[in-house]
Amino acid sequence: MATIELRAQINSLVKLQGIDSEIYTLRSEKESKPQEIRTLEVSFEEKKQSLAKLEKTFLDLQKQRKDIELELASKEESIKKLQSQLYQLKTNKEYQAMLQQIADAKADASVAEDKILGLLDQADKIKNDIDSEKQRLHQEEKIVNEQKKKIEERIKEIDDRLAQLEAQRKQIMPEIDPKILTQYERILLNRDSLAIVSVRNNSCQGCNMFVPPQVINLIKMYERIITCEVCNRMLYIEDETT
Repeated sequence: MATIELRAQINSLVKLQGIDSEIYTLRSEKESKPQEIRTLEVSFEEKKQSLAKLEKTFLDLQKQRKDIELELASKEESIKKLQSQLYQLKTNKEYQAMLQQIADAKADASVAEDKILGLLDQADKIKNDIDSEKQRLHQEEKIVNEQKKKIEERIKEIDDRLAQLEAQRKQIMPEIDPKILTQYERILLNRDSLAIVSVRNNSCQGCNMFVPPQVINLIKMYERIITCEVCNRMLYIEDETT
């Protein structure tokens, strides 16, 4: 292959590599986007669980209060019955015993009332926390939806750019000899989408390993495609491809 022709081939390969590098970067970014969306959704769901716990606590407090209210109603009914029986008693001893029963029942009722008041206070606090959490979640949902929208818009931008790059790629590919293109694409597939790299300061820019002077001379002769002895990527001299 003539020197001028091979130089042109390498120039086309370098252009193709620039396109393929951008394609690789964009595809990697696009692949990460669904996980970004899932992370946002999982985080939001975890925050919703906080609200669910508060609501469950509120319902539990209401149930406890209703149970104690039933207990209080039963004690108040018991007190009324005991009081109605007071004047039916015949002895002072029985009368004093009944008064003690009434006093004990009233004490129990007072304890129940205190518990109810305590539960009402707790419920009021939890209700305020629920209202605050709902407002916070509402704002958080807006933020999450905005972030998801930005991610979806970015995916659309990536798709549009990928379509442009694929079109550019198809324009360049016919300029390259089929055998060289096959070699390039094989390396591209096996070397993280980096098939052709420059030699700078006697180092391969693909693997950073030393490139001997004799190899650099072979590159400059443009008689055949020269590859790195370490990473097998195609090599070129940057200032000679312009």
